[in-house]
Amino acid sequence: MKLIWSPETASKAYLDTVKSCEKFRESGVAELLSAMAAGWNAKLIVEAWSYGDPIATSLGLATAAHHTCGRHVCIVPDERSRVEYLKAMGNAPVLPEVVVGESEVATAGVDFLVVDCSRREFARVLRTAKVSPRGAVFACKNAWQRNVKGFRWHGVVERGTRVVRSVFLPVGKGLDIAHIGYGGGTVGPISTIRKGPGRWIKHIDQRSGEEHLFRE
Repeated sequence: MKLIWSPETASKAYLDTVKSCEKFRESGVAELLSAMAAGWNAKLIVEAWSYGDPIATSLGLATAAHHTCGRHVCIVPDERSRVEYLKAMGNAPVLPEVVVGESEVATAGVDFLVVDCSRREFARVLRTAKVSPRGAVFACKNAWQRNVKGFRWHGVVERGTRVVRSVFLPVGKGLDIAHIGYGGGTVGPISTIRKGPGRWIKHIDQRSGEEHLFRE
């Protein structure tokens, strides 16, 4: 099994999120993540949220869950965050399940995971996530505020999974996205491409998201 892309579902979720989040006037992160989660037909969408965080992305993910008939689960650190989150999500198309603290249980079988790099616990949530047999998409928003030096996807995902590909998008304050496969092996943002007798090196610029090819 694998994740199958549906452009029609992605478009519907995107447009619905634009309408529901227009009052927030944010940078398009919510709309993009909503379209991705819906387009990949994610049946378990998980996010991490803390008191004081913006709510637009959460509304976008709830919209995606509505279109995929999936579950939307939010991990919060404490009771204060839980109460505030549920209050802010009162008009969401799908009321999320809220879990306090237990990220490992909440992410079992996840298809689409969103964390905030400005929060210190983001790496722990990634590390404890249990990918579904179809694979998953992991997204780190506010990646330019990441508080982990030398971040590499293969260093934070669970053993037994593999990074199929990753891309950095200059959306909002940086959006780092990885497609996680179910099974061994790792391919990071720098990979080797065989073309004829020579060898090409592909490098993805972490700020611009551009791909560059170099020949050895």
